[in-house]
Amino acid sequence: MLGKTSRKRVLGKALLYPLNRWEALCRYRDDGRLEIDNLAAERALRGPGLGRKNMLFFGSDAGGDRAAGLYSLVESAKLNGLDPEAYLRYIFERISSHPCDRIEELLPWHVTDALAPPRTKAA
Repeated sequence: MLGKTSRKRVLGKALLYPLNRWEALCRYRDDGRLEIDNLAAERALRGPGLGRKNMLFFGSDAGGDRAAGLYSLVESAKLNGLDPEAYLRYIFERISSHPCDRIEELLPWHVTDALAPPRTKAA
């Protein structure tokens, strides 16, 4: 169909859209954990976006980078169903003695089980 249609016309552009994103579409199809869009991430970053004027006063670029890192950790914890305060407490208690080459073990999707509330036995 694309060969019979001008790529400059609306139909041609519509046909090119999925073809230009074919690899991502296949990845989405193959992995049921992936979202079709990034709306959750955009919603999560709405707060920092609204507070941008206040972030001018972090004192330095490094302060802004650190704040962005903390925002990312907090929002990732929320997206993984964790209480952000409990998650941060968990990683701050462990990070000083944790091997630096295994730091990814402290990411929210790896500690979900450790922070899950204890299950009560059914009667």
